[in-house]
Amino acid sequence: MTRKTVTEQYPDVQPELPPRTRGVIGLFEENCTVCMLCARECPDWCIYIDSHKETVPPAAPGGRERSRNVLDRFAIDFSLCMYCGICIEVCPFDALFWSPEFEYAETDIHELTHERDKLREWMWTVPSPPALDPAAEEPKEVTAARKTAEKLAAAQAEPADTEGEAT
Repeated sequence: MTRKTVTEQYPDVQPELPPRTRGVIGLFEENCTVCMLCARECPDWCIYIDSHKETVPPAAPGGRERSRNVLDRFAIDFSLCMYCGICIEVCPFDALFWSPEFEYAETDIHELTHERDKLREWMWTVPSPPALDPAAEEPKEVTAARKTAEKLAAAQAEPADTEGEAT
């Protein structure tokens, strides 16, 4: 109340959005395993996923064939979506992200169902995650991997040292 009001000149001047603004949902298709968790957990049932099974040849000779799901259709109906973010939170493979894009109005409500091609385009507008806190503890997985690597390096260095001493 004590500050002067400012009129935004949108759409001539684009607004400055906070860094992690929720606009639309972007799909990183390479990470999607068609586990259907996002569609099952969506309270509005606005996510549509179709897939088929495909047989993958064995990775090594004598191995057995595997089957995997292949994504045929991934669509989100933004006329139903309430932008709660549950689908993004439950995705175990980081295939869904918030994009700051907010200009996607349509004249027909049926055009608000966006297919995977459009969702993939929005993925490239997703900002990179904030940098890790330099004072934070190192993750347990990284610490364990480093200790294992150091042990392996020490074990490989010992035989070389003992061979040099024997001659």
